[in-house]
Amino acid sequence: MLVSSSPHIRTKETIESVMYAVVLALMPALLGAIYFFGLRALFLTALAVISAVLTEYIYQKITRRPITALDGSAIVTGILLAFNIPVNSPWWLPVVGSFFAILIVKQLFGGLGYNIFNPALAGRAFLMASWPSIMTGRWSAPIRPAGSTMSGIDVVTSATPLGVLKYHATPEVVAKLNSGPMLKALFIGNTGGCLGETSALLLLLGAIFLLIKGIIDWRISLGYIGSVFVLTGIFYLFGITRANPLFHILSGGVMLGGLFMATDMVTSPVTPLGRWIFAIGGGVIAVLIRIWGGYPEGVSYSILLMNMVTPLLDRLTIPKRFGEVKK
Repeated sequence: MLVSSSPHIRTKETIESVMYAVVLALMPALLGAIYFFGLRALFLTALAVISAVLTEYIYQKITRRPITALDGSAIVTGILLAFNIPVNSPWWLPVVGSFFAILIVKQLFGGLGYNIFNPALAGRAFLMASWPSIMTGRWSAPIRPAGSTMSGIDVVTSATPLGVLKYHATPEVVAKLNSGPMLKALFIGNTGGCLGETSALLLLLGAIFLLIKGIIDWRISLGYIGSVFVLTGIFYLFGITRANPLFHILSGGVMLGGLFMATDMVTSPVTPLGRWIFAIGGGVIAVLIRIWGGYPEGVSYSILLMNMVTPLLDRLTIPKRFGEVKK
């Protein structure tokens, strides 16, 4: 008989069931990436996933640890890493990124549950620091479905909307970025950008599935996306940013980060208050980097910075024990 300390909580959920539910939730965005960017999106994602799984398997085999390469966590890391690169990246980019994410960020910290940083985001940050010209200068226009129209927003088809806002924001361009057709294209996903971050609609569909199953916490998603919306709305009213708050939450990686990255169980706080602070802090940092930083996007770095303070937030926001006497 196995004796352990209380409380004794029983659940049918396993690491495999949770991870493969996340994989399933990412499928709409992956199908959207294939639809908008072609089969190369599937090719790059497959390379990232295979590299992640093989790296975990080989490392665990060499170190004689239990083999968990197929528990789904490495697959999730591979998909999310692929979602954060341009579609015309060289084939080796997702391979190197997944290798770094799994070996350096995950396994060398002790494996699943012990990593400090989100592996996929750390892998993206590594690629950004190592090959910035590839990560920021190789955007392709999406493949336009027959009969569709991009009237008034052709300016953004060969670059990310955030890049256009950062470096080419003439009054005419800003008007197009804030227009209804632009916001519609951002919501659906028919714009330039990383593989998995362009369609807010498809990301929301997957996130709703995870919310219903109780796998992700709505506090983190609402706090992160909501703080970006509120802060950019204030800055928009004062003329600090020329793009409206809807543009800011639909463009770039805000939806992907708020729904699938910041909500990572391992690297986010466990307390409700801690999750609110974590999410709002990440959203604020993302906006500050977008407006005053050197890059047009700040989602990855904002979440990674908040990952660093997760242990502190857990310690500072721990609920009082039942029956504790108030001092």
